[in-house]
Amino acid sequence: MSWRVEPVTLFLDYDGTLHDCLAIYAPAFRRVCRELAADGLTVPEGISEARISRWLGLTVQEMWDDFMPELEQERQARYGGRIGEEMHQLIQGGKARLYPGTEETLEALRLQGCRMVFLSNCPRSYQEAHRQAFRLDRFFDAYLCAGDYPGLAKWEIYRTARDRFPGRHVAVGDRRSDLEIARRFGLSSIGCAYGYGTPEELAGATLCISRVTELPNAVATLTAL
Repeated sequence: MSWRVEPVTLFLDYDGTLHDCLAIYAPAFRRVCRELAADGLTVPEGISEARISRWLGLTVQEMWDDFMPELEQERQARYGGRIGEEMHQLIQGGKARLYPGTEETLEALRLQGCRMVFLSNCPRSYQEAHRQAFRLDRFFDAYLCAGDYPGLAKWEIYRTARDRFPGRHVAVGDRRSDLEIARRFGLSSIGCAYGYGTPEELAGATLCISRVTELPNAVATLTAL
């Protein structure tokens, strides 16, 4: 099926929407926690995966503000970089994983005639590692990552690129920042309830899906509205 009226561009979040990030973030984070402790810093004990998952999809600063706000910014940046390095090693070691059916889903969206834009709060190095590991150029028409737009929120990054894609836009993601794009610009949105956001964060989505493989039908439903 292809769109007969106007092209549809999906602005897709990555972690928690296409990529099951906890599989590499949790072990990388715990390794760096051991480094923090070895350096004489007091690290909060008993940090659960549920709490760790709350940081996925946030900016680096938002994560540190919740985890160790008292740590000076220079050290936050240094240890944050170490988390990124550990994650990069895990990606290269084949430990990163997309949600089951993600590649088939993205291919189905291409066949529907959708254009797709990668829009993430990640650094450029993280984006490029995944781009290579999963051959994402098969699916994406453009890449937008927060590392290239210091200090900008996702909706501000979207604003810089929206005119490059005429036609209808749909925001897709699992966190409040993804749906904020839709709210601010009057777009349709698809909330990914299988990701890391809370039900409250997804309450304003036009539609919600419980697995990534439901995305093509959700997009088709929106275009019929």
